[in-house]
Amino acid sequence: MKSKQAVTALGALAQESRLEVFRLLVRRGPDGIAAGELSEKLGIPPATMSFHLKELSSAGLITSRRESRSIIYSADYAQMQALLGFLMENCCADNGGKC
Repeated sequence: MKSKQAVTALGALAQESRLEVFRLLVRRGPDGIAAGELSEKLGIPPATMSFHLKELSSAGLITSRRESRSIIYSADYAQMQALLGFLMENCCADNGGKC
């Protein structure tokens, strides 16, 4: 992951509601959850939820798929791992690699 991608992802998560949405999607696993159910569970109005989902999607942190009349959102675990890897890339490098 490049620095610019990391900044975009971290920026998307630097908002309380989006962080809540992302954490719920991580808990749900690859099956994901419908946008309406997300809205209900977190008490976020549908229009506001759409905005947050767009921001998380643009940052590459979530994916979506259509199932019948619903759009199901899931965490993008590969992108999440890439972000964590980027953050931990030089862990303890200045300490001889001893954490």
